[in-house]
Amino acid sequence: MNTLSRRGFLAASAATLSAAIVPSLLLPARPARAEGHKVITAGKRVIEVKGKAANVFGLHQADGSSGLVMNAGENFRVRLKNLIGEPTAIHWHGLTPPWQQDGVAGISQDPIPDGGSHDYDFPVARPGTFWMHSHFGLQEQLLLAAPLIVRDPAEAGQDVQEVVVLFHDFTFRDPQEILAELKAGGHDMSAMAPAPAASGGHEGHNMPGMAMGGGQMGGMQMGGMSHLQDVQYDALLANDRTLDDPEVFAVEPGARVRLRLINGAASTNMWLDLGKLHGKLIAVDGMPVEPVQGTRFEFAVAQRLDILLELPKEASAWPVFAVQEGGRRRTGIVLAAKGASVGKLAGMADEDFAAVGVELEQKLRAASPLVDKAVTRQHTMMLGEGPNYAWTLDGAMHGQDKPLAVTGGDRFELTFMNHTTMSHPMHLHGHSFQVVAVNGKRFAGAMRDTVLVPAEMGMVTIAFDADNAGKWALHCHHLYHMAGGMMTSMAYDD
Repeated sequence: MNTLSRRGFLAASAATLSAAIVPSLLLPARPARAEGHKVITAGKRVIEVKGKAANVFGLHQADGSSGLVMNAGENFRVRLKNLIGEPTAIHWHGLTPPWQQDGVAGISQDPIPDGGSHDYDFPVARPGTFWMHSHFGLQEQLLLAAPLIVRDPAEAGQDVQEVVVLFHDFTFRDPQEILAELKAGGHDMSAMAPAPAASGGHEGHNMPGMAMGGGQMGGMQMGGMSHLQDVQYDALLANDRTLDDPEVFAVEPGARVRLRLINGAASTNMWLDLGKLHGKLIAVDGMPVEPVQGTRFEFAVAQRLDILLELPKEASAWPVFAVQEGGRRRTGIVLAAKGASVGKLAGMADEDFAAVGVELEQKLRAASPLVDKAVTRQHTMMLGEGPNYAWTLDGAMHGQDKPLAVTGGDRFELTFMNHTTMSHPMHLHGHSFQVVAVNGKRFAGAMRDTVLVPAEMGMVTIAFDADNAGKWALHCHHLYHMAGGMMTSMAYDD
C-alpha cells in the first residue's frame, strides 16, 4: 500500500497507564521457547489526536508494521512480547486455534506479565480479514489492537490493490474511570445522541417528546427506551488518525481496490459510507457472501467488511468514511490518484445517521453456507441489564455464570434474546457460525463470528458445528458491557 503524507509518531515517551483488573489465573504463561516465530510486540506509543498527545498501546513487528499479514495454509507462528508496563493477553479474533492458544485471560491462558513473552503456533486454513486485540481489562480502549490479514494464495495474481483500515473510538479519559462512573450512575447522559431508527431493526427508537438539546432521554434507564451510546468519545480514528489529517492511499484511476475494514471500536457501531463511490460487499467477518451492492453499510463493533471498488477513470480523490450510528461524528481515509487535490474534510457528516440495525444482516447470504444437518442442541440465551451497570447472560454476570455445555459433533442453534435497552454485538470464540434467523424470520444468512442483536426484544439465531473442542469465550463485544458482566464461556462436555 502506498501512503502519502503519513504523519510520524511523536517522540515523547508514553506515560504510565492505569493497571487492568487481573482475572483469576488458569494456565501458567510459557516462556518463549521456539525459534522462527514472527515477533509482535505489545508496546507503548504516543499518537496525536486533535493536536494533543495521547498515550496509547500498539501491536507492531520489528519493522514497524502494525499487526500481521500471512497466507492461508501457513502456520500462525508468533512470539508475543509484552512491553506495555502491565500484564496483557491478545486474542486472535476470527481465527479458530486450539483453545489454549485463543489468548483470553482467565479462560485459555494466564495473562502475560510485563517483560514476558508467549509463543503461539497453529495452522490457519481459512483466508479472511481478521484482527488481534487485547482480551484483558480495558486495554482495547487504549488501542491495543491491530489488523490480522490472511490472504488467499489463489488470489495472488489478481490486479487488486488492498487497503486495510482499522477504526477506533478514542477518548483521552482513563477507561477505568469511565467504567467506574458507569457503574456509579448508569448510562452517561453526556454520551447520548439522536437515534433515528434503521429500518429492519428494533433499536434506536425515540419516544415522542423525549429528545432534548440534541441528546436523548434514553440515557436514563426508563422502561421501553433504547439508546445507542453510553460513553462520550473525543474522536473516531481510522488507522490512528482523524479527518484533520487522514491517511491518503495512492491509487490509479480505474483501478480495482479491495477495502479490508475492521471496526475495532470499544463501543461504537458505525456506518461505512463510501461517499461518491459505489462498492460491492464481498465478505463479512472474513467470510465470503453473495455480493451486495451499495454505498452505505451497517458496521457493528468487532465486525469486518470487505468491499470491492472499481474506481472511476478520472484522476480524483475519493474519501471513505465511517460514521457513528445515531449521529454525525466520522473519520475516514482518502483514495487519491496522482495529482488529485485532497481538500479538507469535515469531521461531521451533513446529516444524522440512523441506528445500526439488522437491515443489512437480513440481506446477506453466505457464499459457502453450513451443510444441511439436523439440529441436535438448541438454547435461548437471555441478554439482560440491571442497576449499577450490570449486564447479564441468562441472568448471571461473568464470574457467577455457568459455561454453556456443548458436545462435539453437535449442530447447535443458539438464539440471543435481547431484553435490554441497547444492542449487543455478540462474539463466539473458536467457531464460525451462520445467521439463520432475525426476529423470528428464518433465512440462510452470512457466516460470521460477531452478530449484532437489536435492543428491545430483538432476537438473532445462529447455527454452528461443535467441531473445535475446548473452553471458549462468548460475550458482548461492547467493551464496557463485557466488563460490566456480559460474558460467559462455552465448554465441551467431552
